Amino acid sequence: MKEHIKILAIESSCDETAAAIVEDGRTVKSNIISSQIELHKLYGGVVPEIASRKHIEKINYVIEEALKEAGETLDSIDAIAVTYGPGLVGALLVGVAEAKAIAFAKNKPLVGVHHIEGHICANYIENLELEPPFLCLVVSGGHTHLVDVQGYGNYKIIGRTRDDAAGEAFDKVARAIGLGYPGGPKIEKLALEGNKYAINFPRAKVHDAPNDFSFSGLKSSVLNYLNKCEMKHEEVNREDVAASFQEAVVDVLSSHGVNAAQELGYKKLAIAGGVASNGAFRTKIEEKCKEAEIEFYHPSPIFCTDNAAMIGAAGYYEYISGTRSGWDLNAVPGLKIGER
Repeated sequence: MKEHIKILAIESSCDETAAAIVEDGRTVKSNIISSQIELHKLYGGVVPEIASRKHIEKINYVIEEALKEAGETLDSIDAIAVTYGPGLVGALLVGVAEAKAIAFAKNKPLVGVHHIEGHICANYIENLELEPPFLCLVVSGGHTHLVDVQGYGNYKIIGRTRDDAAGEAFDKVARAIGLGYPGGPKIEKLALEGNKYAINFPRAKVHDAPNDFSFSGLKSSVLNYLNKCEMKHEEVNREDVAASFQEAVVDVLSSHGVNAAQELGYKKLAIAGGVASNGAFRTKIEEKCKEAEIEFYHPSPIFCTDNAAMIGAAGYYEYISGTRSGWDLNAVPGLKIGER
């Protein structure tokens, strides 16, 4: 095998069209992202058909820019890595079709990558000393997982949400208090002006599965609080609601993460996914890790939200392990971790 492996990575699972060049799984030579957030704000959330059409418009552009910024060509790269699930089926298909076309035209190996495994591998980009095994808490709009990272490409889910994902709860509460989309960043900003101890929202526990999460009760509690205020004609302090809700979420996330790491005997805990960019969450879990004498790892915010560099990192480890995808690679919107 060559001394240095260069991966062209493509990500199009939701509303970011992205391409990156990643060398040896850890060195990002370029990371180009075309976001659709401003477009989907008009509709209060991601519209799948619009997202798919925008991916078609932007995908060639982001690939060309990624190659240009990295000083590479399609001939100088070693393999193509692409997200094939989970995600929006139409959006995924755009990236998969593009990757297959390039791989076929240039006779390059094709490697399908699991989107959530990509998020986990984002931790390798800036934490060069990080190696498995470790525990990773993946928190995004669609997923809240505790993942035992037993090796490169070897994952075991030990905890998951029973209902709403944490990011989904952020979006729903943001909508309820009139903040709009995207909910996570807007709640985080508003919470800075509020008192996180003003309202005691519940912290749910799943008694038969202590590593699992549940956020629907918390969401309902916030909605009930808002309804009671309306019925009593009481003014709602949105800042306090945002801060108290956020505190309840990050308290549960960080407690579960640290407790699970201790149960496994791990001294390394990483976070990943869009919600991992939340400042309150990072501060809370870092404090708990310090108390428990656990090393804490996290990607920079740009590598927490959807991007292609993380797919390049995951794709590299799949590639060197011998994983190759055939021309029958297809989008799998409900793909589970560990499936292939």
